[in-house]
Amino acid sequence: MKPDSNLLAGLTDADFTRTMIAALKLLAVLTVVATALFWWRAGWQSAALLLVGAAISAASLWEWLRLMTAIMERMDIGGKARPMGMVLVGFFLRLGLTVVVLYVSLKYLDGTVFALAAGLGLGVFSLSIEGVRLMNRWTGA
Repeated sequence: MKPDSNLLAGLTDADFTRTMIAALKLLAVLTVVATALFWWRAGWQSAALLLVGAAISAASLWEWLRLMTAIMERMDIGGKARPMGMVLVGFFLRLGLTVVVLYVSLKYLDGTVFALAAGLGLGVFSLSIEGVRLMNRWTGA
C-alpha cells in the first residue's frame, strides 16, 4: 500500500501542543491514583519512588514539548524562532539531572524499583492514550 503524501497535512502545531498538554494532565491524574495505590500496598517509600518516576516523565514530556516547539518555529516560514542553543542546553541538563535523581532515589529510598518503573511508564502511557485520541479526532473515527 502506497502512503498518502497528504497524510499529515491536517495536523497543526496547535494539535501537537494540545496533545502534549493533555498528556501532562492525564499523567497528573494517573500519578495521584497510582501514588495512593502504591502507598497503600507497598509503603510510602514505593509511593515516593513512583512520584519520582512520574516527575521525571512529566519533565521529559515538558522538555520534548519545548524542543519540538522550537524546532517547529524554525521550520515555519517567516516565524520568529528562539535560539536553539538554550533549548538544547536545557534539554541536556535535564537529562543529566534525571540520572542524578534516579541514582539518589534508588540509593536512599527503600521502595520497590517497580514503583519507579511504573512512574516512568506513566508518561509513555499518557502520551500513547492522547496520541490515539488525537488520531481518532483527526481521522473522524
